[in-house]
Amino acid sequence: MSELDRRDFIRRTTLAILGLGLAPRAARAFWSPNSQKVRLGFIGVGLRGQVHLAELSLRDDVEIVALHDPDAAMMALAQELLHKANRPKAAAYVNGNEGYLELLRRKDIDAVIISSPWEYHVQQGIAALETGKAVGMEVCGAMSVDECWAIVHASERSGMPVMMLENVCYRRDVMAVMNMVRQGLFGELVHAQGGYQHDLRHVLFNSGAANGYGDGVEFGAKGWSEAKWRTQHYVDRNGELYPTHGLGPVAVMMNINRGNRLTRLSSIASKARGSHKHIVEHAKGGASHPNAQVQFKCGDVVSTQIQCANGETILLTHDTTLQRPYNLGFRVQGTEGLWQDTGWGEADQGMLYFEKQMKHSHRWENSKAWLEQYDHPLWKRYATQAEGAGHGGMDFFVDHAFIECIKRKQPFPLDVYDMATWYAITPLSEKSIAEGGQVQEIPDFTNGNWNERKPVFCFTDEY
Repeated sequence: MSELDRRDFIRRTTLAILGLGLAPRAARAFWSPNSQKVRLGFIGVGLRGQVHLAELSLRDDVEIVALHDPDAAMMALAQELLHKANRPKAAAYVNGNEGYLELLRRKDIDAVIISSPWEYHVQQGIAALETGKAVGMEVCGAMSVDECWAIVHASERSGMPVMMLENVCYRRDVMAVMNMVRQGLFGELVHAQGGYQHDLRHVLFNSGAANGYGDGVEFGAKGWSEAKWRTQHYVDRNGELYPTHGLGPVAVMMNINRGNRLTRLSSIASKARGSHKHIVEHAKGGASHPNAQVQFKCGDVVSTQIQCANGETILLTHDTTLQRPYNLGFRVQGTEGLWQDTGWGEADQGMLYFEKQMKHSHRWENSKAWLEQYDHPLWKRYATQAEGAGHGGMDFFVDHAFIECIKRKQPFPLDVYDMATWYAITPLSEKSIAEGGQVQEIPDFTNGNWNERKPVFCFTDEY
């Protein structure tokens, strides 16, 4: 197998494992209010950055100008994606972790998408804002609360916006439930749950075998893709490392930062056993493998309770190092109804209970018919164009909103205050766990404006 063929095989197989969608998709035309293209730079073109790159390379209102990534192999894969989309090669910056600064000095870039390792997100976002570029920021949790304040202040100071690229907010069933919430079917919301419940051992421990992620026990210098950097967070930190997939969708339903806010949290963590067990029992590992001596700090299951200003509660669960099927574990509960997420996909769309409408007690009904009836107008409009996009179409919608808001000079639906609030859950949960579950106050990153700000997320069927 040639090196080029091997790279293509790795990319295709990896994307299939991630469920990001591989169907061939045609380029698409979009109306532009000012007839101008949005000129983009990409900071981080690993696997997640490549998904954004592939999606946005289909749009006729986007010009892909420059890419930064210190990993030459990932840069080659990104350029190959552009070639296959009949796009010209982008300017490449591969000279170390600071190469993004050279990209940001360019005057021909309107906005950047940041998909780098978590520890670089905020510093790279601030640098982009200071050079007059709008920012699309990928998900993670912050390294500190101070970081969250820093990017809020940078956005306010520069006048440039940040969009939190939380794609699960655009999941079709989640948006249908949000539509039902807004139409009053759940009554007054009381409680919600969500999380990141996803077996990531193949992501955290692999050396990039020719069949995609591979199957092994390596991380750090010997790891491939996210295993190069992500696993180290599990070694060094004990907290809710990935809060936004579970929190973002329910925060939107509860109008967080727009008439409501998160006020305090308390977190606890289980023992950490899954990662060590994986290494010891794996054929490529064993008790004598060097990584079997590593002490992993992050508990296998981290639970975070959150209080809201309007009286609601939220429970987040982080569960990524034990064997389990994928399930983000959503639950939306109000005075008139309850939805429980039991999986993801056409055959498993959760269960609903509306006592008054169903005219029976204590019996679940499958959600499918209800979700189809209350399908969000945005999905009805763009479902065909979203076919084949990453994560079951979610990636189409998050990238579409980013581009359309820039073109139309409209506020981002998930803004810097949302990002700071959701990111802050990680360091606050770490502090809570270290203090035996002590309650931590969640800052008001809107500086008192949360009660005046109006909800904007998906109140239009255009973006």
